[in-house]
Amino acid sequence: MQEFFGVDGKLVLISGGAQGLGRMIAEGFVQAGAEVVITSRKKDVGEAAAHEMRAHGRCVALQADLATAGGAVELAARFSASHDRLDVLVNNAGKTWGAPIEAFPDTAWTDVMAVNVQSPFTLVRELLPLLKASASWDDPARIINIGSLTAIVAEKLHAYSYAASKAAIHHLTRVLASDLAQHNITVNVIAPGYFPTRMTSHIRADEQLSKELAHHIPLMRMGRPDDIAAACIFLASAAGSYLTGVELPVDGGISGCR
Repeated sequence: MQEFFGVDGKLVLISGGAQGLGRMIAEGFVQAGAEVVITSRKKDVGEAAAHEMRAHGRCVALQADLATAGGAVELAARFSASHDRLDVLVNNAGKTWGAPIEAFPDTAWTDVMAVNVQSPFTLVRELLPLLKASASWDDPARIINIGSLTAIVAEKLHAYSYAASKAAIHHLTRVLASDLAQHNITVNVIAPGYFPTRMTSHIRADEQLSKELAHHIPLMRMGRPDDIAAACIFLASAAGSYLTGVELPVDGGISGCR
């Protein structure tokens, strides 16, 4: 099975890989033998996460603030200074904002769209030479965008700019997949549902909300770290080499069973 699903030795860059879903994805790749570079807005948080993951394999951290295109350009330049290829780019860093529509401010749009849509595009553009250097006809370079269930179905989360930004990254994935196929680069998007992250901490802290969520999810549970990590590893492995422009929900059946 290693022939189909192995990622040993692949160089993987994961934005926002120090916490939340990014940390789950990073740990999966590290344990599978990949060489992983994670980014974090806070230097100490990133270095602490990388130190912990080095107990299982290869992982280093880069500080990066992806709230502006300039931050993405700087990250790409620093990565390119020490690497001559990139096998897998995981655009995971994200930002959200929740409030009732009557109180939802205009300021809740700029940063969310910048982090969730513009910076992933800028990273792809700036890192394209390294992705091309890695890509081959039988083993394409991979771009994996982390979208959201909220880009597929209307969940009652009052996260208007977040949902719109994730719908944008889903469609941007299809556009990039079409453009980059000629360079042997695949581009796919994973749409996670509910996972044990900071965004769902209020649900997990409330027994009634937790029960309601379990009944909302056809498989009756939140996602586990290995659920999201395995999906990314699948897309990065030989088993995923013939997939591009794909929207892969990892949501326990919420979007597919409605």
